[in-house]
Amino acid sequence: MKVILKADVKGHGKKGDLVNASDGYAKNYLIPKGLAVVADNSSINVMEGQKNAAAYHKNQEKLHAQELADQLNGITVKFTAKAGENGKLFGSITAKDVAEQIKIQHHLVVDKKKLAILDGIKTLGTTEVLIKVYPEINATIKVNVTAQ
Repeated sequence: MKVILKADVKGHGKKGDLVNASDGYAKNYLIPKGLAVVADNSSINVMEGQKNAAAYHKNQEKLHAQELADQLNGITVKFTAKAGENGKLFGSITAKDVAEQIKIQHHLVVDKKKLAILDGIKTLGTTEVLIKVYPEINATIKVNVTAQ
């Protein structure tokens, strides 16, 4: 009996898969537990429609991420901070600080978790920061730190 899985079933498939299960297993376990529905023409059409909608939304997310990456590439974020004589900052500039300044200076919203700053920026000067906007879509910005 062909069924469409509504949840992941170990040994049979993942949610949304069209699988061939034995009649007894499908009628006595999968369907009563709500793990699957019988694969008739209408349920197959619904499944395909859901897959198409998911693909469309994923494509729209990717296009939006590419647009954001294009806007971010090459921008410069400026900071002023207290520093010692040797050019080291008192404290550091973190990913949270950079994300806030991008929002204030350039009116673009970036999640601080997507900025690749491991230990923060601890010196004066210009530093390039990688932003992972989406899988396989990256942007590079410059962070310019001057002494106060």
